Amino acid sequence: MKNLLIAAFVLLVLLASGSLFAVKEGERAIVIQFGKVQRDDATGETRVFEPGLHFKLPFIDSVRHLDARIQTLDGTPDRFVTSEKKDLIVDSYVKWRIEDFARYYLSTGGNKLQAEALLKQKVNNGLRSEFGTRTIAQIVSGERSALMNQAMEQASTSSDELGIEIVDVRVKQINLPTEVSNSIFQRMRAERAAVAREHRSEGQEQAEVIKANIDAKVTVMLADAERNARQLRGEGDAIAAQIYADAYSKNADFYSFLRSMDAYKQSFNSKQDVMVIAPDSDFFKYMNKSNGN
Repeated sequence: MKNLLIAAFVLLVLLASGSLFAVKEGERAIVIQFGKVQRDDATGETRVFEPGLHFKLPFIDSVRHLDARIQTLDGTPDRFVTSEKKDLIVDSYVKWRIEDFARYYLSTGGNKLQAEALLKQKVNNGLRSEFGTRTIAQIVSGERSALMNQAMEQASTSSDELGIEIVDVRVKQINLPTEVSNSIFQRMRAERAAVAREHRSEGQEQAEVIKANIDAKVTVMLADAERNARQLRGEGDAIAAQIYADAYSKNADFYSFLRSMDAYKQSFNSKQDVMVIAPDSDFFKYMNKSNGN
């Protein structure tokens, strides 16, 4: 009898634990009964259990817990083609949440990864359609907001069958493919190198022009200075000749005597000088005269 009571108590505990289930905050739950989603008898709508403690039929009902919070789908960047047939690498993300829990469960089996794979395909289709009607200049210049809004509208329409509400679609980054970027960078480097060579050649040309102008000015200045110097020397020589002539005309003998004295002074200035000359030459004519003339 005692064993029977223990077995009955254990069975009651199992039945009680199997008939209760808890839903956490941020979650919703649906009950599957005989492979079908349980619906409200009065309204016919899917019964969605809010956070709290609820009852179910043990061994018959199975509970599926679903995350009711806003989710973020941030996958790998994808390649899109513009209206110019140019490839772009677009990195985007999607904010979504479950709107119809029964439809979500039936279309995805409650698998979040499968739901995000289907959702990403639908969002990419919307983005691909919008990118295909615009050029790169239009996308970059300011139509990105319109592009994202229209892509979200298209994706929302197609995502209704998944029981998902798309809250937001955003494009984070738009890049050119690596091979295109490399060719553009190489072309930009070549253009910058050509501009640099042009600037250097123009600078060198201007330097040569400036140098030539300066050389010409220096040549003209030196020529003017040489002309002025020769003119001044000529004028000085003329004045000196005039002074010599005036002095000679006043007293030729005295002038000749002074010139001879200057010559003696210059000739005998150094003790190392040696002169070979006849004593009765004109050079010594004033030394050979003892009368003082």
